[in-house]
Amino acid sequence: MNVGDEKGVILDRVVLETRPRTALELGTYCGYSTVRIARLLEPGARLYTVEFNADTAKAAEQIISHAGVGDRVQLLVGSSWELIPELRERFGVEKLDFVFLDHWKESYTRDTKLLEDCELLRQGTVLLADNVICPGAPDYLEYVRHHSQYRSEYYPSHLEYTQAEDGLEKSVYLG
Repeated sequence: MNVGDEKGVILDRVVLETRPRTALELGTYCGYSTVRIARLLEPGARLYTVEFNADTAKAAEQIISHAGVGDRVQLLVGSSWELIPELRERFGVEKLDFVFLDHWKESYTRDTKLLEDCELLRQGTVLLADNVICPGAPDYLEYVRHHSQYRSEYYPSHLEYTQAEDGLEKSVYLG
């Protein structure tokens, strides 16, 4: 929910490598990672960010606006399992280039499968999942590391502002 500064550098690097035109963030929280991603987007690119909690979304909206990246961000309030299927019809999203998973860890696998089922991933879409060690997303790691449609790489790091082991998993969808 808060990527922090150490993992933020990894997030920045992956966004810059990916150069997404259309990106999705699951778990806006206060908007810290939203701002990190949006500030690196090229002109005309769009970030859709999903936050379940309406009160948190209001605070994030103010932060996103204050950071000057509101023109690149569409904040969607609601559950990922309800909003993902609406991305194409309601928001005109054909395919995603980049997905940042930083919401409920137990939802990572379900939402990844939902993105597949909704055909929102293209060959080369990059998924970056935070907190895969602490608090952990073992089912997600099992899924992306052993599924023939993904090539995955682990980026070791630490839990935000601590020395507790954590990391991010970068998975490229092979189609």
